[in-house]
Amino acid sequence: METLSLLIIRTVCAMAVVAALSTLFRLYNSTWKSSERLRKRLNMQGIGGPPPSLLYGNVPEMQRIQTRAALDDKASACSRQRGGGEFVAHDYTSTLFPYFEQWRKEYGPVYTYSTGARQHLYINQPELVKELNQCFTLLGKPSYLTKRLAPMLGNGILRSNGPSWAQQRKIVAPEFFMDKVKGMVGLMGESAQQLLRSWDERIEAAAAEGGKAAADIRVDEDLREFSADVISRACFGSSYSKGKEIFSKLRSLQMIISKQSFLFGHNFFGFLPAKKSREVNNLEKEIESLIWKVIEERERECSDKDLMQMIMEGAVYSDQGLDKDLFRRQFIVDNCKNIYFAGHEATAVAASWCLMLLALHPEWQQRVREEVRRVFGGGNILDPESLTQLKTVTMVIQEALRLYPPAAFVSREALEDTKVGNIIVPKNVCIWTLIPTLHRDPDIWWPDANKFKPERFVDGVSKACKYPQAYIPFGLGPRLCLGRNFAMVQLKVVLSLIVSRYSFCLSPKYQHCPAYRMIVEPKHGVHLLIQKIQAGPGSLVTNIPSATL
Repeated sequence: METLSLLIIRTVCAMAVVAALSTLFRLYNSTWKSSERLRKRLNMQGIGGPPPSLLYGNVPEMQRIQTRAALDDKASACSRQRGGGEFVAHDYTSTLFPYFEQWRKEYGPVYTYSTGARQHLYINQPELVKELNQCFTLLGKPSYLTKRLAPMLGNGILRSNGPSWAQQRKIVAPEFFMDKVKGMVGLMGESAQQLLRSWDERIEAAAAEGGKAAADIRVDEDLREFSADVISRACFGSSYSKGKEIFSKLRSLQMIISKQSFLFGHNFFGFLPAKKSREVNNLEKEIESLIWKVIEERERECSDKDLMQMIMEGAVYSDQGLDKDLFRRQFIVDNCKNIYFAGHEATAVAASWCLMLLALHPEWQQRVREEVRRVFGGGNILDPESLTQLKTVTMVIQEALRLYPPAAFVSREALEDTKVGNIIVPKNVCIWTLIPTLHRDPDIWWPDANKFKPERFVDGVSKACKYPQAYIPFGLGPRLCLGRNFAMVQLKVVLSLIVSRYSFCLSPKYQHCPAYRMIVEPKHGVHLLIQKIQAGPGSLVTNIPSATL
């Protein structure tokens, strides 16, 4: 009996060892051998890169470089700005993404690196970036990246690939064509008026309390509310006050997800602790419930068609193993989440960077102010056709988007073996293009690439740099940001109103520290000292009556 028991124990142990070895072998194949095969295919084409470690690839090196950069550059990257007298370093890539910058210097603008199970191809060569435009059917959003963004974006247009993406684009894109956007200028002005009234009250309160001519205001949070109100009213027929809870919870979700190391893309990194994971799940459910409540209200109202109505009508059922009603609900909610987030967050951040740069450069404030007065006189600043005459405003926006593009990357995954220029990109390789590096390359933008010089855009993007395809603040190709017209018009409206009404400079509270939280935003906000301009003869009327809107 003892012999039989011992035999059984030995057999079980042997089976356990075999199972463990089998698991390790599969892990080895999935994390090392598959990545190694892809790397060799790229190496054979003359593409080099940092040597990877077993299993983890270049992740340990990325972490070491990031830690060292944080220690070395803390003082310069997060310098305190005092009254505009201290230089603000606009080149933040070596602090936020130091591994990409170090490898670019070592291996050139095209190199490959590994994050364990995944092989990546870094491309920052203008001609190859241009070629990426031609490969849209064979390139999609990286699956591992979109999986980690799923609680935030569902399977909406920002995450989906293939036929699902094409269907959603067909619904959403027409709502952001320029003729539609021009019709939204009035409500953009109405939303801006709420912002301006709030600032007026704070300036008056500062004067009453301490006799100060200027109020110290953190403008980025106010601009988020403004932008959220615009997207709510333009696309969903409701105001920011109605969707305030949605935006607040989306922001909370964004902050949690951005703490994951999803850029590293390794199976063993990026997972949240159990407590945070539960928090993400709860926020996701709460957001979906709030959005569905808004949808049900819209269905009862039967009002004029807006983007939400178009999404509701476009939720055509396709057999994906889901109940028909569940599919429709998920389709609508996911796309609403995408538009609620993407439609306001990036625009608000872009406006914040614009104001920061104008605060640093009062001479450009004055040039914008003079142009607005010249174009509109004392009349209706929100005439949609006249907005196209704001050349100086456009130049300032374009230069701000060059130095501080909200989206830091263009990321793609090869769905099949794909030719990009003279490179055959193997299936499953993820492609990365670092936008701020392209936007500051002195070989493309000349030696003053790190300086704020809106005049470089005086003759448009085509003459601003050596390779126009290297200017991609809204991405590139068919997946170019659908809301770019909407964002540009909104930025023109709010900046024109603010600069014509106020003068401002950086507050002593302002701390220049760009941070990557899914988009590049000011980590500590944008604090400005703002005061009202006294309207003189022939100047633009700053207290614009609502009738002109």
